[in-house]
Amino acid sequence: MKKILELLLCILHPIAVVLIWINLAFRTDIGLIAKLTWGVASIVPFVPFVYVLTGNDFL
Repeated sequence: MKKILELLLCILHPIAVVLIWINLAFRTDIGLIAKLTWGVASIVPFVPFVYVLTGNDFL
């Protein structure tokens, strides 16, 4: 159910991008370069779907 909700939020791309940025700000398991890469790449419309489908949770 959580994944379905996250995918529905991805349709609302601006909200998904903000949630990804908030999640990245508090993650400690990835490095700064990875955080910056995901942060910049999340601006591209298909990237939030990839972020969610690869197992990363932002809710």
